Amino acid sequence: QLQLVESGGGLVQPGGSLRLSCAASREAIDYYTMAWFRQAPGKEREGVAYISSRGSSEIYEDAVKGRFTISRDNDKRLVSLQMNSLKPEDTAVYYCAGAWTLSRWPPPASDFGSWGQGTQVAVSS
Repeated sequence: QLQLVESGGGLVQPGGSLRLSCAASREAIDYYTMAWFRQAPGKEREGVAYISSRGSSEIYEDAVKGRFTISRDNDKRLVSLQMNSLKPEDTAVYYCAGAWTLSRWPPPASDFGSWGQGTQVAVSS
């Protein structure tokens, strides 16, 4: 499994931007599908963005399309989530995750065996 550590969360005003980073260790991430999930209090964890192991395919939740961008640098073992035009409903704990084997595309949360500890994003005026 990968060890994943997120950073970059914080408090931002509506309309602002944040860039989350996920640093991986123990293994290279080259053959892992990587993703960002988020969970708000009282709500289910949901997939926000997915990127294939080669970076050739990206999928986004409808609510963040056009605002969020996922990217990866396999050599640096980094996965990023650029978040623009943030809204209060984006407030959640954001988790980085990696999947070695996939049951479908996009993969469900149960396919991901590697998870970070999460980083808090709060969007409020």
